[in-house]
Amino acid sequence: MELSGETVEKMLEILLKEYPKWKAPIVTFVAETMGLSDNSLPFRVLVATILSLRTKDETTTAAVTRLFSETFPDPQSFIKLGAGKIEKLIYPVGFYRVKSQRLVEISQILIEKFDGKVPSDIEELLTLPGVGRKTANLVVSLGYGKPAMCVDIHVHRISNRWGYIATKTPEQSEFALREKLPVKWWNRYNDILVAFGQTICKPVSPFCSRCAVEEWCLKAGVDRHR
Repeated sequence: MELSGETVEKMLEILLKEYPKWKAPIVTFVAETMGLSDNSLPFRVLVATILSLRTKDETTTAAVTRLFSETFPDPQSFIKLGAGKIEKLIYPVGFYRVKSQRLVEISQILIEKFDGKVPSDIEELLTLPGVGRKTANLVVSLGYGKPAMCVDIHVHRISNRWGYIATKTPEQSEFALREKLPVKWWNRYNDILVAFGQTICKPVSPFCSRCAVEEWCLKAGVDRHR
């Protein structure tokens, strides 16, 4: 048994109303509060997403704030700043040494191959070192406002838990959702489900008693809940 598209849209409408009660995902927060109206926004989103990998949101927020306070968010400025200074500014994000080198490397590639601009095409973004499908989709979605299906572990878990899809990896989930989910929901789906997954639909023992859409959830793979 699987959820119908109509049911999932009903669930998303309900969760969208609940969403303001939860913390927005860190990269969404950066895009909404730190992003500029000019073309620096895609670069900000790219940098924030890279820093957020395997790092707590609070740590990422502090690191991004320090980094963008020190230098303008564009490739030229990052190269001028250098990996050593970037490393000190982003510490203690996970793998901060690797990430500082990567940010400089990406900046150099953007200048050499993309005229200093972050690509708006997923396949081109995937050619950048350290950029996977999640990061590429976030840049397209939050940086350019184009439809993109970003899937992280929360989106993968919850979509399968609901019974909307049946996949084994986030990448499989991305393509399954592209087939099933109406495009109008693509850019909000990640925001909603990440916040929902961090607060209510936890990986282990989710708070089903607090869930506004519990009546439709098939609870696939849920052994216990609260």
